[in-house]
Amino acid sequence: MKKSYLIDTSIILDDVENLFFLHQNGENAIFICDVTLSELDKKKDFNNETGFFAREFFRNILSDCACVSDFKALENDKIHTLFFNANHQQIPLQIIHRPIYKTKFQDYGLNDARILEIAKDYNLVLLTNDISLKVYALSLSVQSQSLMRDRIENPQDIDFLSHFSVHKNAIKANVEKEKDFSGLKNWSLIAIDELDNTESSLYQTGKKHYGIKLDNTFEKLDFDALLEEYVFYVKPMNLEQKFLYALLTHPKNKITICSGATGSGKTLIALQAGLHLLKKGVVSGIVYLRNTVTANDKEAELGFRKGDESQKLNYFMYPLFSAINFMITKMQKESLAKRIEYRGEANSIESKEATEYFIAKHNIEVMDIAHARGVSIAKKFVIFDEAQNASNATIKLIGTRMAEDSRIVFLGDPMQIDHPYLSKFRNGLVSLLKKAKQDDFLAGIVLHQTIRSEIAGWFEDNF
Repeated sequence: MKKSYLIDTSIILDDVENLFFLHQNGENAIFICDVTLSELDKKKDFNNETGFFAREFFRNILSDCACVSDFKALENDKIHTLFFNANHQQIPLQIIHRPIYKTKFQDYGLNDARILEIAKDYNLVLLTNDISLKVYALSLSVQSQSLMRDRIENPQDIDFLSHFSVHKNAIKANVEKEKDFSGLKNWSLIAIDELDNTESSLYQTGKKHYGIKLDNTFEKLDFDALLEEYVFYVKPMNLEQKFLYALLTHPKNKITICSGATGSGKTLIALQAGLHLLKKGVVSGIVYLRNTVTANDKEAELGFRKGDESQKLNYFMYPLFSAINFMITKMQKESLAKRIEYRGEANSIESKEATEYFIAKHNIEVMDIAHARGVSIAKKFVIFDEAQNASNATIKLIGTRMAEDSRIVFLGDPMQIDHPYLSKFRNGLVSLLKKAKQDDFLAGIVLHQTIRSEIAGWFEDNF
């Protein structure tokens, strides 16, 4: 039997392509009430992804094809059929208009309560990615589901490091003969325990070798030589950070996905790699992007904050400024010349003199995702931070902005979700991590080690 869904605003604002996905060539009927249309209308002028999808919804409605619906309306309600143009198909949408709602007042969520009223009266399955609305619906015995599209099971199990034990004679040839090696994708990370033998036994020498699989062969990574090649502001401190730096600066790597908790050094190492590529002339600048979503700003609207666009963005760019300030402070401690060059106070989230000088000197640009649409980012090293708070549509938007000579790294922690419609199982970062496990074009790494202060470590262990 055909399933009938009432979709709330979150389904459309998550990705307008969801309408095509839900239609399933006519297997499902899609209902939208006038409350949702009103919410979309209020958001269509937003200068972000939310506004874009709201505008895309209205742009693709074929208004000339509207007609009275075949579905029976209740009491004073009216139901009209509109058609949404998607992927060369006309998706019928049943629009329910109710002039007088029974729900008049609500301390919280009047629109949500009215959407639930429609779902209950018409016995429709409420489809929402707003978890609080879903729980509220279920508590009132209203059928409710989330859209499970793009859900990734067990994202915490995704890893890219493989271990081998091979004889010290012909390390490369021996590891390439391993059956498990042949099953790895390109850009897989490899750690090798070196073996030797006596006349009667085989034993580990204690020496380790590291590398990646590339073009179906083992490519050894000499971290000591790699780290001596360039004068670092901040050197990678552990094996994971060294692997990340090697991936980001590898001549053949264009896209890197990096997952790791706060304190694992993601942003710091990405910035250092970008500075290295800038000095070598591989790129002409660094672009830092971060989704402007916080736990308090449900719709990620910069407009409600004080200041001009640059000042508003600064609220969200603390990870970048923190990494820069860390570098500046380290340089000031180590060099009198650097103390003179990077004058001013560094340890602040505001644009102090030293930080501004560093950004200008190294051609670092902070970009709002909302302004990325329609631009082409050429010969830049792009750092997309907090990718777990980006939908797949946002990931696609940024990825399609990359010119042939640019590189991009996506950073994030799937356990730190602030986006109202995403979860640790369903967000842009885990989608990329899954693809990086399968696709030879993407390099991926998960950072498990965190470097915390004594105070931070105490709270981590005791709370």
